[in-house]
Amino acid sequence: MRRSRNAKIIATLGPASSTPQAIEGLFIAGADVFRLNFSHGSHADHQERYNAIRALEKERGRPIGVLADLQGPKLRVGNFADGKIRLENGDAFRFDLSSELGTQERVSLPHPEVFAALTVGTDLLLDDGRLRMRVEHHGSDFAEMRVLVGGDLSNHKGVNVPNVILPISPLTDKDKLDLDFAVDMGADWIALSFVQRPSDVLEARKLINRKVGNRVRLLSKLEKPSAIEHLAEIIDLSDAVMVARGDLGVECPAETVPILQKKIVKAGRCAGKPVVVATQMLDSMVHAPTPTRAEASDVATAVYDGADAVMLSGETAAGDYPIDAVTMMHRIIVQVEKDDHYRLITDASRSLPNATTRDAISAAARQVAHTLGAACIITYTASGSTTLRAARERPEQPIVSLTPNIEVARQMALVWGAHCVLGPEVRNVGEMLERAAKAVQKDGFAGPGDSIVITAGVPFGCSGTTNLLRVAEIDDTGEGV
Repeated sequence: MRRSRNAKIIATLGPASSTPQAIEGLFIAGADVFRLNFSHGSHADHQERYNAIRALEKERGRPIGVLADLQGPKLRVGNFADGKIRLENGDAFRFDLSSELGTQERVSLPHPEVFAALTVGTDLLLDDGRLRMRVEHHGSDFAEMRVLVGGDLSNHKGVNVPNVILPISPLTDKDKLDLDFAVDMGADWIALSFVQRPSDVLEARKLINRKVGNRVRLLSKLEKPSAIEHLAEIIDLSDAVMVARGDLGVECPAETVPILQKKIVKAGRCAGKPVVVATQMLDSMVHAPTPTRAEASDVATAVYDGADAVMLSGETAAGDYPIDAVTMMHRIIVQVEKDDHYRLITDASRSLPNATTRDAISAAARQVAHTLGAACIITYTASGSTTLRAARERPEQPIVSLTPNIEVARQMALVWGAHCVLGPEVRNVGEMLERAAKAVQKDGFAGPGDSIVITAGVPFGCSGTTNLLRVAEIDDTGEGV
């Protein structure tokens, strides 16, 4: 099976999509990577879904990526005696560490690290930004607030502290347990939530490397303004990033989110790191069989921007039309990529290659493939590095990522344009060319008489050594080059 598009689709699994039949339906509709959201569900639930994905992968003969998304340090208020209260503009309100049930005047905020970071004038947002309060007086265990934007406040509603770097780890005790479980289970990507600074990424990286080395890749979710201030460093330390527009839209003015999305996508592409755009992309399809025109335009904009992947959350995890949502996202991507303006925008936004051998080879491969009208570009890769550099160039031709490593094949399922093929290790260039010719013909990328462009790193098996560019023509028999 080959996709007729370059941008990838990530589908979140949940109650609406947990059975093997549902997961297969999502895959056939267009899902390339499945997200397991550790904010919900038990380890047993996630293991069952993972097993179904791997059984489907074996049946279909196509590598499928699995993204384990950690919950992160969620800040929430405590419980109220009556379940909820109503706050009006101008009301005084207090947060403290007391475990007593909340009243009209106060509620527990069991996060001493928040009080430690507050200053007079700091704003707190509650319930996804629906309420806003400002600090008037504070101490190590309390904060006296003034309500700026009122509304209903009920048990366990979330708290955001925009423009403040909180002295907390991105990994809670729950996250560390979930991380160990996800890595042992076999997840290909770990998504790190609420990244504030580069050191957060390093902390997660150390935990992963200590357990499995570099077998699992790390995706940083950008949902805090402080992360944008350290964007280049966070991208450099991550294997991929996500524009997590939910909390980002709460903590940043709504009108700045589209601009930040373009900035993040451009920075990720320049660095050769995959970028995922997520949150409420087809949100109305949770309960409707078709999206709004604005949602269709939102998905299209992410594709025009150059995102590697777009993600569905509640639409596939808990919606009434999970397969329809994936089908619609697939159709939007295909339509955009057929548009002449898409290629013009993609070519115009291409960054100059870095002064490295691997970038020079990858840029040359794109140019050679364009000039010759080659059927495809083949990247033979042991680590994924060659495929990532080829994808950075956004060539017109499909990228066939040929690798002997199943983990790499699954990881590359997230990468723009990469069609992943698992194959045996090769010992020399001639063997590589022969295997490449067979792979592209089997999946319908090329046929007898077609030109193909191949990039690889020699000696084979050494990570990051892209240094070989070959042009070959499949012979008339289709048996070799």
